[in-house]
Order: sequence, then structure tokens, then C-alpha cells
Amino acid sequence: MIEESQVIKVRHEKLQKLKEMGLKLYPNDFRPKDKAKYIKDIYKNFTQEELEKKEYEFSLAGRLMAKREMGKLIFAHIQDETDRIQILVAKSEISAEDFKFFKKFVDIGDIIGVKGRLIKTKTGEITILVKDLKLLTKALRPLPEKYHGLKDTELRYRMRYVDLIMNPEVRELFKTRTRIIQYIRDYFISEGFLEVETPMMHPIAGGAAARPFITYHNALDMNLYLRIAPELYLKRLIVGGFEKVFELNRNFRNEGVSSRHNPEFTMLEFYEAYATYEDLMKRTEELFYSLALEIKGSAKITYQDYEIDFTPPWQRVEFLKAITELGGVPEEVLYNKEKLINFAKEKGIELNLKDPRIGKWWTKLFEELVEPKLIQPTFVIKFPIEVSPLARRNDENPDFADRFELYIAGKEVANAFSELNDPKDQRIRFEEQLKLREVDEEIPPEIDEDFIRALEYGMPPCAGEGIGIDRVVMIFTDSPSIREVILFPHLRRKEDL
Repeated sequence: MIEESQVIKVRHEKLQKLKEMGLKLYPNDFRPKDKAKYIKDIYKNFTQEELEKKEYEFSLAGRLMAKREMGKLIFAHIQDETDRIQILVAKSEISAEDFKFFKKFVDIGDIIGVKGRLIKTKTGEITILVKDLKLLTKALRPLPEKYHGLKDTELRYRMRYVDLIMNPEVRELFKTRTRIIQYIRDYFISEGFLEVETPMMHPIAGGAAARPFITYHNALDMNLYLRIAPELYLKRLIVGGFEKVFELNRNFRNEGVSSRHNPEFTMLEFYEAYATYEDLMKRTEELFYSLALEIKGSAKITYQDYEIDFTPPWQRVEFLKAITELGGVPEEVLYNKEKLINFAKEKGIELNLKDPRIGKWWTKLFEELVEPKLIQPTFVIKFPIEVSPLARRNDENPDFADRFELYIAGKEVANAFSELNDPKDQRIRFEEQLKLREVDEEIPPEIDEDFIRALEYGMPPCAGEGIGIDRVVMIFTDSPSIREVILFPHLRRKEDL
């Protein structure tokens, strides 16, 4: 087996030889008129006799993926963005110089342009009989030898460009991602929402509990934070008079990397005036149900061997009931901190004992004991107000918020609530949060006074929701890791591995 370094050396030598021959090495004057998939779809049922009557000259460009020589015939496959198609370079059909050139200088991985008519081989395969060919780009590195190249997951993510070349199912996955995002965008526009853009760099971190990335603005001589959520800016727009807004864009959180987390991720957030979290549950059911029909053609899909049914209405369970009934935490333990600590130890769950908020302890137990069991779409409602600093208090029990989180296949997919629009209550909550900064570094380091001022001008009652787009794509493409659905996921430096 020839080592890759030797192959690279030979290809560089070929490139130098082409230069010495006076050939333009990287031309940009070939204009393909046709696509592989459409050619195959349209002409697959044509007979050889019918194809011979077709005088149209096909023009196609793509990457050479296979090449086999049979004397005066060279069969090959080229791949464009739609599919791969067979070509036949026959000595009898092109000049002797072109035939020799293709045989000697064109390698697997090179990008070529071909023109010719269609034929069918004895095996019935649609093939372009080449009349003219042109080398457009010389590949100086060889593709992986096996058809499904790049088995190593780490390499696939690091060299996504090669992964996309070698694995058509990966290309289809990202096409599906685009379809999902486009459908969601179209849904909200059709429902009368205005798509907006809010800042990516914030003077104050806020809108979520997460550790931010910090950058420095030279001209302004100040630190800025890459946004962890657009929430506070979108609410400012509700104050300003827009009643339905949404944003589809990136958030950044300086946290760990896992199968569910990437430091840079795509989030949909939308806000609707004169709506409650109950209204958003209905809207969320409608969105996911119609999305399933659009992408999968059915309300039922398969994810990691689970059948997920998006048919409304979905299950609803209160936060504390989920902990006791699904998590197995005895009711008498819930409000007794000593018993709660002992119970967590028995289960091997580590609580942050420096943080006095029992709601944070409940949340940790929920994440460990309940979340993995929520397979079918489930709304978990009424979270503790302690862990919901931006949500409206429940009228019947003000210790809990009018809030839900959506879980699918054991993953949190969405978070929503009726929004807090009382500026005095909001200030008190921010101040209480700030006191806990030493025990919870994810709490924003200062109060956003401008946001409080905006609330003082009056924000209409409203509800808002954030949906993690990457996790939605994971579910609809049956992908076990968030890295599979992000084109270029963040990875450790190779030298750190």
C-alpha cells in the first residue's frame, strides 16, 4: 500500500508537469448545464435506442470518485452536489491526446468538467459518453480509499469537507437541517411574527444562566459578552410596540462540550404579546406536529430506537410531581434539606451545598432522575420561582412560575414562560440573584438597568419561548450527538488529545 505522503508527492509532480505543459492550472471557464441526479431521474427508463435519438449535449462538472481502466475504455464516476453518475471515456470518442491526458493526469478526487451524450451500459446504467473533458481542479491530497472513508468520528468532524465528499448521507443530513430551519422560519412569518436581529455582543451578560465568552472592544475601551440569549433585547422590542417577534440565530455559552452541548449553538426565540405559556404549549404542539409531517411525512418518527409521536395533545406533568412520581423522590424528602442531601448521596448525585436555593437542588435531581425518562413529547410545567428569575409568578402559588420546559427523547428541547413584566419584582429577583453570585458563577455579574428601565415604560403581558434548533435537528435526523448536526463543531486542539 502506497503511503499518503508518496501519493501527495506524485500529485504535486503532476501539477508541476501540467504547469510546464502550459496548461491553466485552476481554470474557471467551464459552465455545467446539468446535474447528475436530474439526468438519472429523467432518463432512467429510456432505452438505448431512445437515448441515441437524443441529440442534446450534456454538460456536467464534479469530483472524480472512481476510475477503472479497461484498455481503450475508462469508466469513472463523478459526483456533483446532487448525486454521482457514471462517465465513459472511450479512445474512439475523443482525441488521443485527451484520452492519454485523462489516463495519466486525472486522479480520483480531481474536479473535472465533461460534455457528451447519454448511453446505457449493458448493466442498464445511465452513462455520459464523454466527447470533451477538462481538468478544473487538481486534488493534491488523496481521498480515503474506502467508499465510506473517514470512519473515525473525530476525524470526520475535524475534516468535515472530506466527510461531506465521502458520505452522501451526511450531505443529506445537512440538507434536512436547512429544510427544518426554513420551515420554522416560514411558520412564524405565516403566523404574523416579525423576524428581527438583535446584538451578538452585549455590554451585560443576561437572559439566561450561563457562563459567557468575554471579548474586548478597543475603540470603546470596554468588555463585551458574546450573547448567551437574545431574550432581554427581544423583550425590549415588545415594549417598543412589536407584538410578535422571533429570531433564529447563534448563542454562545462558555460551558462544556458533550453530545448535547456545543459552545456555539443555534436558537430560536419568539415572543408573543397578550399570550400565556399555555398558548405557547399549543403553538409548540402545532409547530412540531406540522414539522414532522413536512420532514418525515408522518406524525410518528423514530429516534434512537424510540418511536416518537408528535400527535397533539402532549403529556403535561408538574415539576414536583415529576420528581416524586418519575424520579422516585419521596414527598417527605422534598422540603427537608438534610433528607434531600442524604437521598442525593444514596443516588450518587452531587448537589451544590454552597447554594442555599432548594429549587436548584430539585433541578439537579430532576436532571438526573427524571429527564432521561421523558421520551414522548412532554411539557414539564410550574418550575420553582427560584430558578425562573424572568418568569411570571403563578397566581395560585407564587413560589412557582408559569413556565414549561419541553422534553423529547430525554432531551430538553424548549423553555418557555409567561413573561415577568413587573419592573419592581424583576429588580428584586435580579438583586436576590446577585447575592448568590459567589456560589453560582453562571449568574450575570451585574443588573441590566436598561432592561429594568424598559419594563418601567410598560411591557404588555406576553409569553416567550426558546427552542434549541440543533437538538430539534438531532431528533428529526436520528442523530445521537449534537456534533453530527453542526457542520463544524468545536473540538479540542489536536495536540491536547
